[in-house]
Amino acid sequence: SRELVAALDLHTVCQSARCPNQNECWARKAATFMIMGDLCTRTCRFCTVPKGKPLPLDSDEPERVAEAARRMALHHVVVTSVDRDDLPDQGAGHFVRTIEALRAALPKAVIEVLTPDFRRKPDCIDAVADARPHIFNHNTETVPALYAKVRPGARYERSLALLARVKDRQPKVHTKSGLMLG
Repeated sequence: SRELVAALDLHTVCQSARCPNQNECWARKAATFMIMGDLCTRTCRFCTVPKGKPLPLDSDEPERVAEAARRMALHHVVVTSVDRDDLPDQGAGHFVRTIEALRAALPKAVIEVLTPDFRRKPDCIDAVADARPHIFNHNTETVPALYAKVRPGARYERSLALLARVKDRQPKVHTKSGLMLG
């Protein structure tokens, strides 16, 4: 699987964030692909993904993600991304194209997205929600009192509003969030 991801010039959050559970997930036919490069425009203190000025989007990436997921025979595909505050749509269109490519390649797989907050751009949230992933995930990461310290530039209330907007717009799409412990 590592060789396949490398051969298709893809990134996984499993590798970029040095996740200790990578082998367990891949053995269960689940993987988390990180789209839009491996350089993030934000500096969240908890994350080990490299920060910097990202390269332009790779227009073939959605199809390569779908091809990797198909070859890996995944049952659950999570698509996340670095933050791309440099893009007018913050990468929402790239999420949509990736969801569509995955649905075509693996019609029975569960597609989950783990998105950034799309900083005050509700049309970006709507675009991804309207692509109807099975699960729309946006992590709050921490409690409100620690937000400014842990997630500079993000807002707890904005994260909750994003999840509410998705549920209002697409009631059948499951929404979820996560917290870091430890």
